[in-house]
Amino acid sequence: MTRQHIGALVVVAAAIFVVTLTPRAQDRSTAKVPNGLAFAEFKGYDAWQTIAPSQTPEELKAILGNAVMIKALRDGIPGNGKPVPDGAMMTKIDWLKHTSATSPYPVDIPNTLKSVSFMVKDSKRFADSGGWGYAQFTYTPSSDRFTPVGTGSACGYACHTRVKANDYVFTKYAAR
Repeated sequence: MTRQHIGALVVVAAAIFVVTLTPRAQDRSTAKVPNGLAFAEFKGYDAWQTIAPSQTPEELKAILGNAVMIKALRDGIPGNGKPVPDGAMMTKIDWLKHTSATSPYPVDIPNTLKSVSFMVKDSKRFADSGGWGYAQFTYTPSSDRFTPVGTGSACGYACHTRVKANDYVFTKYAAR
């Protein structure tokens, strides 16, 4: 082997080493609540239609629904006493907020992504939690990774029991 060949091999080996150790964005399909829902079950959630926004003093949230959920809400469910149909899904995307520096009036806008939460209606799979499965994933911007919160698909059920009469759904469909 010549010096050029050895030099080229060293460069290639170093590049492979750097690529292997460089943090990469997480493949969301691998994020899963232990013994519960996987992020991958909600593929395309970020393109779902808005159900309604919400906010706390520190956060802005967007509650989105898949086509099954949007149709159910437009049909008056759950306020009409009917249950949300199986296959309905919702997500809550949660950002820390800050005031826009460019708006001509005071307005809070999303800043750092904080978490993404999911609900899916499957009355057979989640019979023990009112027919709903829940998952929450916190987001770490420095590593571009999602970490599951809690264990099991019933994570969130205890909080949602206060709206059992609305088939465990807090959010109302906002008028357009």
